Amino acid sequence: MIKNILTIIISIIIISSIACENDRKPNYNNNLLQNNSPDSTDIDFICDSLETMKFQKYIIADENDLQSIKNEYDYSNKSSFKNKLIRVLNRKDFRFFRVGDTIVRPDRITNNILDYSIFPSCYREAKDIPKLIVISNKYQCYACYENGKLVQFAAANTGKERTQTYPGKYYTNWKKKNHRSSIDSNWRLPFNVNFHLQAGNAFHQFTMPGRPVSHSCVRQFMSDAEWLFNWVEKAKFDTNRRIIQQGTLVIIIDVFDFNRKKFGPWLDIADNKSANIILPKDPNNYEEPFIPLSQIPAGARGSLKNKERYINAVDSLVARGYLRPDVKVTPSVNYNHLRKQRREAAAKAKAEKLKLEEESKIKQNTPIEEP
Repeated sequence: MIKNILTIIISIIIISSIACENDRKPNYNNNLLQNNSPDSTDIDFICDSLETMKFQKYIIADENDLQSIKNEYDYSNKSSFKNKLIRVLNRKDFRFFRVGDTIVRPDRITNNILDYSIFPSCYREAKDIPKLIVISNKYQCYACYENGKLVQFAAANTGKERTQTYPGKYYTNWKKKNHRSSIDSNWRLPFNVNFHLQAGNAFHQFTMPGRPVSHSCVRQFMSDAEWLFNWVEKAKFDTNRRIIQQGTLVIIIDVFDFNRKKFGPWLDIADNKSANIILPKDPNNYEEPFIPLSQIPAGARGSLKNKERYINAVDSLVARGYLRPDVKVTPSVNYNHLRKQRREAAAKAKAEKLKLEEESKIKQNTPIEEP
């Protein structure tokens, strides 16, 4: 009898101890990053998950409907969050909203752009990377992470098919607040952040029509360009302009579907979690980009490392499905140089014309000697 009572008492003590221990364990629920692995856990990495934000397709029926959209989203006030939100969701400046267009509208407005991100709020594999930019050509947007936690979501218009912003790993190098393109000084590029020294790829503000249209740069809205400019780290150079410390890591993860002639796949997702963006398992060792040599300005080719990679880039891009086999990439063109050549040719032609005119006048004014 006594033995049975002792057994019961000991059992109660053990059960109580287990219950108390469980009560003391923290409950992380969905706050742990579960990128690409539903049962992955990391007690040192806690991050709030995004709420589901639904997106609604809407066709602009007529001019009155377009005006109604403009009124609802504060067309005349670019500093308004509503104005910014509708532009980000549709990847284009408000002036490119037109009758007949299909657009995306949010089911509610929270005044926090991160609530509308189609990128995960947590990136566990990047928790040891201080700053990281991930660009999706497919969805024409990018995300910024600090130690694996989402801090920015923004729209982008990247390179058109013949001058793509190719997938791969890059680093930011230098930045300039008021920059003019080195190949066309007519292009004013506010808040320019270079991420490939030879190819000239850069983030900057420029017109946003809502599709990949650039010469391989990443276009942004002005407010996003300014934010990124202030946030990224520059590379450090030695006295010979060689990089001794890399800037902010940039990963481009996919390509746009150029078979699609209008708009983009952001119209096809029902909410901010439907894009199913897969982030790289090892961002620091992501593959270097394949950039065709013809798209590197001639004057910059001498400083290329592993030049063979650039020479064979087109074949590599086709093999990976990044470039359609029948597409001819557009070579880099220095418009400043072309204009200079035209000016010089015009000046030479003008000088020759004046010379001929002077010679003609002299001949006309020279008396003909009689035989």
